[in-house]
Amino acid sequence: MSNSFNDEAPQIIKKYLYYLQTVKEKSQKTVDEYYLDLRTFFRFIKLHKGLVPKETDFGKIKIDDVTLELIKTITINDAYEFMNYIIRERNNKSASRARKCSALKGYFNFLYKKEHLIDNNPLDELDIPKKKKSLPKYLTLEQSIDLLNAVDGPNKERDYCIITLFLNCGLRVSEMAGLNFSDIRTDNTMRILGKGNKERVVYLNEACVNAINEYKKVRPVDGVKDKNALFISRNHQRMSVKTIQAMVYKYLEKIGLNAQGYSCHKLRHTAATLMYQQGGVDIRVLKDVLGHENLGTTEIYTHLSSEQMKKATDSNPLSGVKPKKTYGEE
Repeated sequence: MSNSFNDEAPQIIKKYLYYLQTVKEKSQKTVDEYYLDLRTFFRFIKLHKGLVPKETDFGKIKIDDVTLELIKTITINDAYEFMNYIIRERNNKSASRARKCSALKGYFNFLYKKEHLIDNNPLDELDIPKKKKSLPKYLTLEQSIDLLNAVDGPNKERDYCIITLFLNCGLRVSEMAGLNFSDIRTDNTMRILGKGNKERVVYLNEACVNAINEYKKVRPVDGVKDKNALFISRNHQRMSVKTIQAMVYKYLEKIGLNAQGYSCHKLRHTAATLMYQQGGVDIRVLKDVLGHENLGTTEIYTHLSSEQMKKATDSNPLSGVKPKKTYGEE
């Protein structure tokens, strides 16, 4: 946990965050986001209930004195006032508001059902805003091949291997950076440590096996600071997320895609889209390959397919033709 977390959060909030991290196995990033959401909420509550002067700088309102007695006074109306505040004063979009709702509902549910500190969850009926679902951006098969063909330079075997794994296995960039040499197994499978420290195993196809074998031939050994790391930087360190992102951007720009909003995560979308739409992979299998916790997250690729079918019919040159009016018809 960060120093600010330990310094600023009261014990009654810390306990929930520890629960998220240790029992629910949420990632550090998720726990930190929930903490910031709860901090914003209790800052608002103190201002809203007149516990600090109205002219107080919102960002300087302390929450280390939040008590169970204050928590017991909170109602669902307070929560809706808070939602109104973050829309009007902080311009929070639906995704950010939805996360804050989840953080609040989860926290009060924890106090009610796990700790038995309150008689009910006052925010149980709090409606979570629907997040706008945008279709994922991805490379076409031809663009994917162009990207692979663009790889060159002194680290071409390493870079080609990374991009091949992105496009074939759909790894997150953090998962790519975290790969160890020992994660590549002799049975042509690969162990991946995903979000929330959840492990999964994916099978490596021929392209991945060949790319890994070619990289192994030139992978640095002498002077490597992290000998466990699979992908080594020019400084003989484990490649960081930023280093991998910069490498991918370089090749995307080379084929004219960098300015169009493509990224490492778009390569993950590409792998998923190609597997589902052209490879015919079952959506439940795809969920496990990608390491999604919920099937609903994976189902965006089925929505993508539906949207493509709609565009296909809309692009038919006959799509705008209307019946000819008969003589005398208004």
